[in-house]
Parts: sequence; structure tokens; C-alpha cells
Amino acid sequence: MPYLLISTQIRMEAGPTMVGDEHSDPTLMSFLGATKRNMLGNHFWEYYVNDAPRIVLDKLESRGYRVVSMTGVGQTLVWCLHKE
Repeated sequence: MPYLLISTQIRMEAGPTMVGDEHSDPTLMSFLGATKRNMLGNHFWEYYVNDAPRIVLDKLESRGYRVVSMTGVGQTLVWCLHKE
């Protein structure tokens, strides 16, 4: 899985950071220390960590991921990363 999306809402200086969905690589999610959860009202599962996005990005860089793009959507920030 060469592409990865991470996101955070409202504040980027603190967590949580969403790092995956139910189809994400379990080994990578374990490396990030992510917890799988289902929020009330959602019909999908997501992985999150309590770390700030900067910490997550540093960890992913050490695994060979690079930021391809970043955008803001309302009060949500989203990063797209790719691994060669």
C-alpha cells in the first residue's frame, strides 16, 4: 500500500491524528501505536493515535513515506503520503 492519508481536526499542535481506515496495513498501524475505533454514527472503522501530526509525519518518514500533498478542508487538515 504505497499511499497513506492522515488527518487531524481543529488543532494541529495536539492529537489525535487519524492515520488509517479498516483496510490499512496492520503492521504499519502497530508501528504508529494506532488504536482502531468506530465512532458513534459512522459506518466505518478508523485508526488514530494521540500524537500530533508532526510526530506521525516524522515516524512515517523513517519508514520511507514522503508527503505528496496537504490541504485544509473546513477545520480538518489532510496529508497524502507516498512510499516508493
